[in-house]
Amino acid sequence: MRIAIAPGDGIGKEVIPVARRILEMLLPGAEFFDVELGYEKWKRTCSACTDEDIGALKDSDAILFGAVTTPPDPCYSSVLLRIRKELDLYANLRPVCGDGFDIMIVRENTEGLYSGIEEIGTERSTTLRVVTRKGSERIARCACGLAKERRNSLVIGNKANVLKSDVLFRDTCLSVAAEEGVSARTAYIDALTLDVLMHPANYDVIVTTNIFGDILSDACGYLTGGLGMLPSANIGEKYAFFEPVHGSAPDIAGKGIANPIAAIRSAAMLLAHLGRTEEAEAVEDTVGFVLAAGIKTPDLGGDSSTEEVGEAVIKRLS
Repeated sequence: MRIAIAPGDGIGKEVIPVARRILEMLLPGAEFFDVELGYEKWKRTCSACTDEDIGALKDSDAILFGAVTTPPDPCYSSVLLRIRKELDLYANLRPVCGDGFDIMIVRENTEGLYSGIEEIGTERSTTLRVVTRKGSERIARCACGLAKERRNSLVIGNKANVLKSDVLFRDTCLSVAAEEGVSARTAYIDALTLDVLMHPANYDVIVTTNIFGDILSDACGYLTGGLGMLPSANIGEKYAFFEPVHGSAPDIAGKGIANPIAAIRSAAMLLAHLGRTEEAEAVEDTVGFVLAAGIKTPDLGGDSSTEEVGEAVIKRLS
């Protein structure tokens, strides 16, 4: 078993080593190897992600990724968009769990407004929003599969009243849900986001398009204490890529106060994907124990460092 580790930029370099230590402890026979990606590499080499890097990621059984800084430079191409497209990681799974609620946000990950098809000018710039039947069907089937394992309830987030391309997405998801025997309803994404924040216990699985899923899941960080708590998985037919939802947070990078929980929980999702369900559950239980003991980073109101939180989790697991 080969696990690629790509810390990236900013706090990725602080939180991913913590998660890596947990994986090394729970996967003693695995081979771990590093892949350098991101803005720091781009500044040094003029390439944030090379063909060789993509090849290395493909030569793994799973990938643990940190975060990358994306500067407003037209010469800089998004690392994440390239990886998601080249590895065809079409399903972005973003769980949001807390006291009395357990939501899985299923985000289409390869098209939509993050299509990468853009024309940039000084007077007019455009981005092409792409919605295909194939993309909509496969993300709907992924969401329905998860719903059937849970409460068999699916909400389809869309904005079909304004964005007519969402009609295809909405109707395709409804059709797939009917085929799969999953109870489904539609909701406009703006009203849906507010209602999820007000009544999270009413929701189980939510499926939506690329940018809507990005915004909705980030907003749901409010329910858990912040983005430092949210893990995610990017899943395709052949490859799997796990990352905390938070970004590189350059404002706190190097201060030792970044919350490692999202990275640790992303490692738990990686374990579950590899069939190590007991180990994944042990990590989640341990995170809950450590937080209940008051060992928290400043974003959660505590005074512990990144390393102290990580050490507490590792000590409890061992």
